[in-house]
Amino acid sequence: MPITFETSGFEFVSGDMDVPVAAVERGIAPAGLESAGVDEVLLKANEFEAKPGQKLVTSTGGQATVLIGLGDDEATRASIRERAASMYGAVSSLESVSSALVVESADAVGAQSALESAIEGVLLASYRFEELKGSPKDPAALSRVVLSVPDGVDTDAAVERASGVASGVALARDLVNRPGGTLRAADLAAAAVAAVEGSAVDIEVWDVERIREERLGGLLAVNAGSVHEPRLIKWSWRPDGAERTIVLVGKGITFDTGGLSLKPGEGMMNMKTDMGGAAAVVGTAAAIAAVAPNCNVIGIACCTDNQPGPTALMPGDVFTARNGKTVEVLNTDAEGRLVLADGLSLAAEMEPDAIVDLATLTGACVVALGMDIAGLMGNDDDLVEKVEEAAAAASEQVWHLPLPDKYRKQLDSDVADLKNIGAGRWGGTLTAGLFLQEFVDEHPWVHLDIAGPAATEEASEVCPKGGTGFGVRTLLELVSEF
Repeated sequence: MPITFETSGFEFVSGDMDVPVAAVERGIAPAGLESAGVDEVLLKANEFEAKPGQKLVTSTGGQATVLIGLGDDEATRASIRERAASMYGAVSSLESVSSALVVESADAVGAQSALESAIEGVLLASYRFEELKGSPKDPAALSRVVLSVPDGVDTDAAVERASGVASGVALARDLVNRPGGTLRAADLAAAAVAAVEGSAVDIEVWDVERIREERLGGLLAVNAGSVHEPRLIKWSWRPDGAERTIVLVGKGITFDTGGLSLKPGEGMMNMKTDMGGAAAVVGTAAAIAAVAPNCNVIGIACCTDNQPGPTALMPGDVFTARNGKTVEVLNTDAEGRLVLADGLSLAAEMEPDAIVDLATLTGACVVALGMDIAGLMGNDDDLVEKVEEAAAAASEQVWHLPLPDKYRKQLDSDVADLKNIGAGRWGGTLTAGLFLQEFVDEHPWVHLDIAGPAATEEASEVCPKGGTGFGVRTLLELVSEF
């Protein structure tokens, strides 16, 4: 019997069945073009060669056929996700579609993973941020997706995991897309609490009094110019029998003016996205129960805005971080590393097996790697490799950058333990990473600079313009295998 399940407004139907649908999706490799039954003139007119990501829609007898190019490579979870997203994009104006992509990909990745990836791709592609529009667009018509699935697949588990992951990404996208004027630190904390309500995730929010009691000097220093209080979000997933612990730390600057080191107007236009690291940590919290990793996972998000108020942190000021180190602040626009100093210090005190932080940290990383690739730095080769593998499985690009000991002396200060910026214009991403390393002790640690990929100006099949939710899928893959 076929199995029907619903998630995020979609009805997914699985099983080998002949169900009337408005469209049928077919994956086509270059070698199968001649036997595809599609008119050669139509293929040539549309320059369809079955390359990865190519789409061609035809119609016969009132039913649409969507051809999706597969290329010559074997299917992967990433390619299945992309194919399902392409399918959604091609037929979102129709009511229903059927596809055999799960069956066709089962040998390569396993039927369970194929189904999860297909559902995830459809849900990610359907995301829209229209809550602030006076006249939102009519919702897409597509509501029924029929997927042929081999016997033995646990469809309930597949939909729970896939919808959980997609919901976590969607939450992170929502948070990044919301304006800084309506998403203060307290609002971000409230969203995190709401996201885990009723789940097995424990959460606490530290207000400004608790933050002072806990000696979070970096978070207080950045918040000094704001009329809005800071917050620290701390959540935990602790399954029975778990023996290992990983701590995730996110930068949550809800809007960054640069403080007294004021950014130019153009530089502020997208600074509502400067909490992308915290958004990823909160999105992971929302999805962690669906993924249910067999390790302890703790999330920390350090949240405030950075404003040039009359009481703001001044260049040359010195503060004391949670771990007791003093920092001379020469540029108040290098503030993300200051709040992370406290978050990483807290993480290190927990004596975890691994620490991973995410932050929209440096423009230098965007210069080096562009808008689509995150910089990856760390002090432990095994953890670096694990994060790289998780990012590859999640289709989130990262590139390993060094932490040169030679550059550490650039952070030496005459009046404090260290400065918050390096000397000169060059290597800013690396000196930022070296600064963060001062707060993790000797614990295995990886830093992801997501300044580029946290948001996008170019829509793709999987994500429209705006917040991408970058990092959520990588973190969920990482903790699943940890």
